[in-house]
Order: sequence, then structure tokens, then C-alpha cells
Amino acid sequence: MPFTVTLQPSGRSFSVDRDEPILSAAIRQGIGLPYGCRDGACGSCKCRLLEGRVIHGAHQTKALSPVEEEAGLVLTCQAAPQTDVVLEVRTVPGAGEFAIRKMPCRVIRIEKPAPDVAILHLQLPANDPLRYHAGQYVEFILQAGARRSYSMANAPHTQGEKPAIELHLRHLPGGLFTDHVFSAMKEKDILRIEGPFGSFFLREDSTKPMVLLASGTGLAPIKAIVEHLRWKRSDRPAVLYWGCRTRRDLYLHDWAVAAAAEMPSLTYIPVLSEATDADGWTGRTGLVHQAVMQDLPDLSGHQVYACGAPIMVESAERDFVARCTLPKDDFYADAFTSEADKHGG
Repeated sequence: MPFTVTLQPSGRSFSVDRDEPILSAAIRQGIGLPYGCRDGACGSCKCRLLEGRVIHGAHQTKALSPVEEEAGLVLTCQAAPQTDVVLEVRTVPGAGEFAIRKMPCRVIRIEKPAPDVAILHLQLPANDPLRYHAGQYVEFILQAGARRSYSMANAPHTQGEKPAIELHLRHLPGGLFTDHVFSAMKEKDILRIEGPFGSFFLREDSTKPMVLLASGTGLAPIKAIVEHLRWKRSDRPAVLYWGCRTRRDLYLHDWAVAAAAEMPSLTYIPVLSEATDADGWTGRTGLVHQAVMQDLPDLSGHQVYACGAPIMVESAERDFVARCTLPKDDFYADAFTSEADKHGG
């Protein structure tokens, strides 16, 4: 017998099969819940259990601590109902809008704009573009059921007659997928993907000024959002802060400079945490989220879209809410959890 999950305050309800995680059932039925990694590592799907009982699968304590669990918080990606359940969670309009599909894709081009970054251009089946929101991601389906997630770096409208998506990958030595990409992958290779996934995308019903905050290859979904804003001719003010270690890690610096030059409403501020004398860097230095706080000590009227390393995302959310009066509901994030993050302590 399936169980019923009811969402408050929206009042929406849907059925969940026995032993099925709540989030999986929601995605399957086009119900928009907030989520990120789907692996119990990032905490993006955390919400409050108002009624009923759930059992959690394996998850990271940093995503949901025993104290939080005791206080009635749950991770919908790992929580399977044992009874009918009522959750306090804000739904995400548009998150379930596009059907999740499996499809083959062909490697058109591999660029290496930095020593440890690859930009993959993947061709999709002819006349069959992937429908997604700028900011969402796909998963590669690998051998033995392994999966790896990467965000689209191009806005949906850019696919044209020959649909293609662009993905940015950082090489993690020893990584099952990225080792292959950096050593053996070649043009015309065929891969399988599934998507779109994720609730990280532009909330277009708002006119609030935006902080677009990226670290490393977290630029990918932010780039898609910027392309979408440009295509929409949006005049909504946005500041793109991109944090990297050294100058060579700013692998699309010229793109960001050009985007800001083309869009009067967009400002670009790169920040380096380990700038060296050899870089000849005269720009901002330090932690990227701290640069935001220096420039915008009052974020009460802003929305923040943050993407990249989990430590950056967590620090930004904590500090922006506590010290810059950012409403917690106006912080949207996609923490790039690696396999090590997902299976660590």
C-alpha cells in the first residue's frame, strides 16, 4: 500500500510507494521539491516532518545531524515514509515542469581551458533538444549503475537545430569519470545521460537584485543563468562573483568580462584566494563570499544564487543570513558534492 505525503503550506499531496524515498516519488510525479545531490550529502532537501514517521537511508551528518533529526527534520532524498506523512516544505514552481529522460549523446568537442578543467560539448539526438531550466543538471549513467552529475553551462535556448549541451568538469585525480575524461575520452564517443534534475534555477517571478556566486566550475550553471538573462533582455540587477584560487583557474574570465560589457545590468567581480606575484593580479583577493559581504553588507532585499564547493556554499548561507540579513528563503544553492563528499564522514 502506498503512503500519502501532504505538503504544507501548499496543501499538495502525492503517493509514495513503500520503501521509496519521498523525493524520488515527487520527481516521478512532477512535484517541485527543493533538492540538490539526491545522495544525502548536501542538505538542500531538508525540511520539517509535521506528522507521521519516516526511516532514513544512509546520509551525511553534515546534511542532517542527529540533533536535527531528533528535532523533526528530514532529508526527502533519503526518507521513506512508514505512515502517511505531512511535511512543512516550500514547493519550487517549475522544478517538475520538464519530463526526466534518458538519452544518448555524442562528444563533439573537449576543451581544456585550464590544466584541471574540461569543457565537454555533447550533441543530443537530432531535433530533440533537452528541455531544462538554466541552472539544472544531468547525470551520466556509467557502468555498474554509477552516476556523475554536471550542470548545463549553456542556456536552453542556445541548443538550436543541432541540440547540444555544454558541461564543465574539474579533474579529481582518481575520479571514476573525470580520470577517463582527461585521459581517454575522445570526440565521437557515445555517452548516456539522464535529466534534467535539480531545483537550482532562476526564480523569474522576483524583481530583486541578484548575487550570482560561483566557485571554480560552479560557474557552469551560473553561466547558463546569465545567458538566459541576456536572452530574456532582463534588466534585473545582477553581480557575478567568481572565486578561484589563482589567475589560471579563471578559465572563462574573458567570457565573463564580455557578458558584463554586453549587459548593462550585470557586474562581474572575480576574486582569487591564492593569487601569486607571478599572476600579476591587481583584482580582489580572499574568500569570494567575504567579498560579497564587504560590498553588500545588507542583503535583505537580494536573492543569492550560489554554486560550487560545499564549504563555500555553506559559509555563504550561514554568514549572509546571520550577518547580512539575507532572508533564508532567498538563498538558492547547488553544492557540488564529489563522491568523496557523499561517502565521507
